[in-house]
Amino acid sequence: MADVSLQPILALLGSPVAGNPTQFMMERAFAHHGLDWRYISVEVQPEHLADAVRGMQAMGFAGGNCANPHKEAICQYLTQLGGAAEMAGVVNLLRQEEGQLVGENTEGRAILEAIRRRIDPAGRRCVLLGAGKLARAAAVELALAGVEQILILTRNPAPGRRLANLLLDRLEVAAQHVLWEEPYALPPQTDLVVQATSVGQQNPEAQLPLVFSTLAETMLVVDCIFQPPQTHLLRAAAERGCRTIDGLEVLLTRAAIDFQLWTGLAPNLDILREAVEEFLEL
Repeated sequence: MADVSLQPILALLGSPVAGNPTQFMMERAFAHHGLDWRYISVEVQPEHLADAVRGMQAMGFAGGNCANPHKEAICQYLTQLGGAAEMAGVVNLLRQEEGQLVGENTEGRAILEAIRRRIDPAGRRCVLLGAGKLARAAAVELALAGVEQILILTRNPAPGRRLANLLLDRLEVAAQHVLWEEPYALPPQTDLVVQATSVGQQNPEAQLPLVFSTLAETMLVVDCIFQPPQTHLLRAAAERGCRTIDGLEVLLTRAAIDFQLWTGLAPNLDILREAVEEFLEL
């Protein structure tokens, strides 16, 4: 009888996982590329995360994704982290290597790749909105790419200061925390604005506390919210002549990176886009 390989299985670990488009996108991509792979979404409560990771390893899963609220906690259950994941303390991708699950961060990498389609971030000045998990991943990748300065805006000073210290101490990037207590006027020398908070999620009219008249056509503005793709910030930026990157592009870029890390194949981006637009009813 011919030897038949086990079907590679990937899993998304999170809570809640309802509404996450990743499984739908990946299953479409597997079918398009003729891969006999499967992707499942699993609701995992925080107290069961360690068991879920051990189970994935015991059953030989090929990897998967880690969603909130587990992106930080999962680090302690993995024997190896990629460089960006270790520095940011955030994991969103799991891949199998020699029987062990390795944690990576591809969210920050996706933001960086989307930016690089428009500009070289090296030597640029960035304003980063937020200091949460996504913001940390973005900041680490931008620092590694050679940005000159990162101003970090947060309402809560503690995480902003921690991120600024991380960038200064480990990556030697000029980083500064700015307490975000009132509408912020962007410095005229700003090249890049990255919106990495949850403001605008499911609400296209939600406004960030910014002085929108300080947006200039020389700036590139990224908003990582993908539902809806066109946020108030992006509309305001486009009206002022800025180039913009929406969260849907960031999501698609991240999915493409993940797919290639797991399978070794570059996915068809049109298939991924059609899948996510169908899932989100865009």
